Amino acid sequence: MDNFTPLSSFSGGLLIGLAATLLLLFNGRIAGISGIMSGLISPSKGEILWRLVFLLGLVLGALLVKALIPESIKIREGFPYGLLTIGGFLVGFGTRMANGCTSGHAVCGIARRSKRSIAATLTFIVSGMLTVYLLRHIIGLSV
Repeated sequence: MDNFTPLSSFSGGLLIGLAATLLLLFNGRIAGISGIMSGLISPSKGEILWRLVFLLGLVLGALLVKALIPESIKIREGFPYGLLTIGGFLVGFGTRMANGCTSGHAVCGIARRSKRSIAATLTFIVSGMLTVYLLRHIIGLSV
């Protein structure tokens, strides 16, 4: 992490919180990305448009930041694609098991004082820490 600044972290956190709050206030929906994606795979009537618009906003927001501040987003290279694919499936499987992802549980669930979301978020954090420790210090993988 070589482009960390307190201002960029604060700005990102503020925008995530603002987006989640606006979605909840104006649409009554939780901004959990895994739930939004899952709803697109098996859609209910009237549930597709807002999900597509939200996801489009995520992509356009990143493209806008990249266009305005080109050095803010660095494309990282050299990752082993096999491990990325396995990691992606494991994250997807984990979010289904936890009935939500970090954005849904940590950002929205904790803000709503959900005990289930607090437990899920703590599990995510501990699992992530153990995974990094295992990969870097036991297996010796550094990317």
